[in-house]
Amino acid sequence: MTSETPRATDGATSALRPRDPSDDTPGTDPRNPSGRTFFGQPRMLANLFSVETWERFSFYGMQGIVLLYMYFATADGGLGIDRATAAGIVGAYGGTVYLFAIVGGWVADRILGSERTMFLSGVLIMLGHVCLALIPAVPGLATGLILIAIGSGGLKTTITSLVGSLYDRHDPRRDAGFSIFYMGVNIGGLLGPLLTGWAQQTWGFHLGFGLAAIGMALGLTQYALNRRNLPGEVHHVPNPLPRDQYGKWAGIAAAAVAVVVVAVLTGLLTADNLANVVVVVTVVAAVALFTVLLTSRKVDDDERSRVRSFIPMFIGSAAFFALFQQQFTVVTIYSDTRLDRALGDWTMPISWVQSFNPFFIIVFAPVFAALWTRLGARQPSTPTKFGLGIMLMGSAFLVFLPMVGVGAVPVLWIALILLVATLGELLVSPVGLSLSTKLAPRAYPVLMVALNYLSVALGTALSGSLAVFYSERTEGAYFGVLGAVTIAIGAVLLLLARPVTRWLRGVR
Repeated sequence: MTSETPRATDGATSALRPRDPSDDTPGTDPRNPSGRTFFGQPRMLANLFSVETWERFSFYGMQGIVLLYMYFATADGGLGIDRATAAGIVGAYGGTVYLFAIVGGWVADRILGSERTMFLSGVLIMLGHVCLALIPAVPGLATGLILIAIGSGGLKTTITSLVGSLYDRHDPRRDAGFSIFYMGVNIGGLLGPLLTGWAQQTWGFHLGFGLAAIGMALGLTQYALNRRNLPGEVHHVPNPLPRDQYGKWAGIAAAAVAVVVVAVLTGLLTADNLANVVVVVTVVAAVALFTVLLTSRKVDDDERSRVRSFIPMFIGSAAFFALFQQQFTVVTIYSDTRLDRALGDWTMPISWVQSFNPFFIIVFAPVFAALWTRLGARQPSTPTKFGLGIMLMGSAFLVFLPMVGVGAVPVLWIALILLVATLGELLVSPVGLSLSTKLAPRAYPVLMVALNYLSVALGTALSGSLAVFYSERTEGAYFGVLGAVTIAIGAVLLLLARPVTRWLRGVR
């Protein structure tokens, strides 16, 4: 799934407090490899694996049906919102999830600690799904999406940190442990749309949302029973915000909320322009972070060159996700209106199409991992991988073109399109997240990862903005132009691969 590849965060280095000797008691330390294990990994990985599986189950299960809920007619259980507006809202919502990931990381580092932030974020996600299930009409939709966006952003960064805390810096099991954890992401992403889509088609939207809430509740319950078994430092705040600054930051948060409320009340922020606003906010945030990294005296010349090398890849990543994330906007609409989903007397739920991507990830991610391991130093450079991945994503959109004008598109055709997109994802998403950790200046390790998330946020918001231009009448031009432009962006990045590689200053 999109941009969920976990970062191998070194939890051992994040805590600033002296380590309590009791944390290292044999048989109780979660890092102790001589105790009970989970596939040879620390036992607590099973708990975090379960939380992430259920969280992704609920997240992608809800996302599989929420666009349909918005634009279906009220007689069919929906809200009757204009289809283009609904697609824009979904894109904006997806972008804000990644923006809140940055906020969640700050809260974990400065106020609550990663363990409490993760748990409370999970509670917010569950409450968001409950609101979607129980509160009718637009109030339930707005409240639910806001809570889920905040919660998903907070959980995204902190659960990755918790997985990293299970390993010492030099533990050889670390990469394998993150690979196992990543499978939880895709298992949840595979099952969520299948089950919530089935529930929605059989009993209605609100039961589908309720199923997502139950899934998150199951993950939280298992986690709550074992959360004390995590390493000691994750229960502490690594870089506490001084008490005398609480008022200042509370004021900043209140002012931000007030600006949003005023913008809504005055009509400056509407459902129609929400995706465009998120695009602008994300661009401003990205420019600010690049400026900080490129002008700071704490960044040396080599590090500054590496930051510059990330600029073309940031643009390429945003272009990639502007198309890839349309599986939740345009591809959902396409699956509703253009696919022949009938198998005899049974009709496949619309959201099941969204399970193709995680299925392909589960099948092909080990293949790519084995390929890079086998090639070693002979594998393509990161800019080359990015360029090829972006071109594959553009090619996936061109695969739509032979079906333009076809009355009922076979389901296997959309599976082919998503297979090509998934192969592109495996060249961009995990590679980009890994690269952002390697390029990070020593003084700003988190900001570089935040930039990678911002590229995903920008692309996701753009997927909503672009969806406004899609219709059955314009689909030939829509898929053709976006596919060709994206291929061109990938080709430019391939041409820049050599100079960008030089700017990396030894990082491959």
